[in-house]
Amino acid sequence: MKEDDQTARPRVLLKLSGEVLAGEAGRGIDPEFTDELAGAVLALAAIGCSVGVVTGGGNFIRGRDLISADRITGDQMGMLATLINGLAFRDAIRKRGGRAVVLSSIPVEGIFETFSPEKAGEYLNRGYVVIYSGGTGNPCLTTDTAAALRAVQTGCSILLKGPKVDGVYDSDPAQNPEAERFTTLTYDDVLRLDLKVMDAAAVAICRDAALPISVFDILDPENIARIFKEPSIGSLIGGTSHG
Repeated sequence: MKEDDQTARPRVLLKLSGEVLAGEAGRGIDPEFTDELAGAVLALAAIGCSVGVVTGGGNFIRGRDLISADRITGDQMGMLATLINGLAFRDAIRKRGGRAVVLSSIPVEGIFETFSPEKAGEYLNRGYVVIYSGGTGNPCLTTDTAAALRAVQTGCSILLKGPKVDGVYDSDPAQNPEAERFTTLTYDDVLRLDLKVMDAAAVAICRDAALPISVFDILDPENIARIFKEPSIGSLIGGTSHG
């Protein structure tokens, strides 16, 4: 198959949490919902974007919750879980007829290629969905931070963050029915109000690179492509404080 040069296409990064891949079950991988997400990512590519995806691992293990292991070991276990999700999502893309590759921040010879910005760029330019797994490769840093880093390292124009709610709220909407959703807010707003949409390190990386973050409800996978035409369905983080 001839691979087209897609260097002129804007690059987008999607942060895909492990909990999302688990679907309603909350644990493991939901094959049907993962297939829907793969189709939605290919739809995003079809409207003219080069797509990168960072996978989390919370559907298998969350290192900070392990009482039987220390923090470093727990985080290393979590990084390995993201590799499982990366493989699953790669194959979901391939079964839909797309091209996908997993680049790991942790060398795993024989299964993954190791991440570098140059290698990622080559694959993106050839029309692949590039899946970044293994977190940052370092403990004590979240996959949100990995998403911010990979987006900046590969020249993305926006970072898409798809939790299970339709944007950023001033308090937890599951606990407060009066919670208000932000349509737009600044990076400093997120940090000052401690809104927990992403960890502080990830927000700071995006702020320093002037990389917008779009937060939207991923439980409807069609929102992955829809957010560009209807940004009001989510919350957009960017810009500087107003005073």
